Amino acid sequence: MSTVTSEAASQALRAAAEQHDHSADRPAVDPAHRRSAITLGAAGDLLRALAAPVRIAIVLELRAADRCVHELVDALGVAQPLISQHLRVLKSAGVVYGERHGREVVYRLVDEHLSHIVVDAVAHVEEGDR
Repeated sequence: MSTVTSEAASQALRAAAEQHDHSADRPAVDPAHRRSAITLGAAGDLLRALAAPVRIAIVLELRAADRCVHELVDALGVAQPLISQHLRVLKSAGVVYGERHGREVVYRLVDEHLSHIVVDAVAHVEEGDR
């Protein structure tokens, strides 16, 4: 596994932005505006929580409908303990929450912003495959 420096990562992000610009879809942000270290750290934690293929698949499933664990197991073909483990990560990151209904817990996304991150990442990768 190679190590990427902050400078190399910044250059790669700038190059990717020049080649694949969707900025017309977003409001302009003042480049002089600085985010606090706490905000940037929390955003990094959120992205790390989303950075696993099974968790991405869970978010996509929950985007379509609220689901309980056994429905996610069936839909994704992944063992129940693994689904539960990934749900714990997503729950602790504030991506999903669960609501008990009898013996089952039904999971749903906290908000749609998070699903947009995942959908945009998947779409970006699929555009590169063409």
